[in-house]
Amino acid sequence: MLVVRAINANDLNALYDLASQVGTGMTTLKPDMKMLGDRLEIACASFAETIPVPQRDYMFVMEDTDTGRLAGVCAIKGAVGLEEPFYNYRIGTLVHSSRELDVFTRMETLYLSNDLTGSTELCSLFLHPDYRSGNNGKLLSKSRFLFIAQFPQLFTEKLIAEMRGYQAPDGSSPFYEGLGRHFFKMDFHHVDDLTSLGKKSFIAELMPRQPMYVAYLPDEAQEVIGKVHLSTAPARRLLEQEGLHFEGYVDIFDAGPVLQARVSELRAMRDSMPAVLTDAVALSDDAEAEPYLVSNTDLQDFRMIVTNAYPHGGKLTLSDDELQLLRCHHGDTVRTLSLNPRKNPHA
Repeated sequence: MLVVRAINANDLNALYDLASQVGTGMTTLKPDMKMLGDRLEIACASFAETIPVPQRDYMFVMEDTDTGRLAGVCAIKGAVGLEEPFYNYRIGTLVHSSRELDVFTRMETLYLSNDLTGSTELCSLFLHPDYRSGNNGKLLSKSRFLFIAQFPQLFTEKLIAEMRGYQAPDGSSPFYEGLGRHFFKMDFHHVDDLTSLGKKSFIAELMPRQPMYVAYLPDEAQEVIGKVHLSTAPARRLLEQEGLHFEGYVDIFDAGPVLQARVSELRAMRDSMPAVLTDAVALSDDAEAEPYLVSNTDLQDFRMIVTNAYPHGGKLTLSDDELQLLRCHHGDTVRTLSLNPRKNPHA
């Protein structure tokens, strides 16, 4: 059985194994033992509430309890850009016109921006290829929204998610080759590694501060602005189901889209409901169970599963195995959310 839970100090080696499967383009999850160890330490301190809220980095792992293997990882950073610069390109428009010549043109531009500084960030989502089936991807990705709904006071009002940008079959980035290489004079993978280690000062030192005209870029670079990596497309769809959307910000290296939402407008904030665990819930004849996300309400030992259930009247029944996965007992309160969006969530 699978459970998404708060990461703990014993997960470092398994986390490294997962990071080794990721490939390039995900700067928050690199197979670097020191970097992962430092991040794991911050994550454990985050769940223990021993560091300030903006510095917290909540990491979650999906565990296969039958084998003890880690099947995936995801995270929520409390606030980005407060200790190191956080850059994006903002897509804008410049208008050039001449009444005398009867010319009017709209030119798309890229502005180097720190606009998203201080936002809460969804990041580091990765599911091992062996587990990419059924509802596993939804469970892993959407677990973070149930955590936010349970503890909204820990997060800022703006939520963002940087999506990995498009890469060619050989691993190169058409956008980087068309723009970034001219300024950084190094391979895409080298820049990717530097940013993952927090060495971002070179961005401000080398990138032009004035707006750049998109039309001046090679066609291959223009075509991938806001386009996601092939393996990232399902993750984007899941985030959009939960209320995130694209507002014209992209990554400065691979031009992957940055999705945004107001925390108060997330589906999980609107539709998730508490339920008390009980032995049995009386159901009507036409009641049908459907996949539900169910989490405990324990910050330090947060745990979540997906199960076919029918919360009714503020009550929910789970099997003994499911209670054990959540480390809950009858009479405890859990938080529930339908796995898939519904037209009438409380009907």
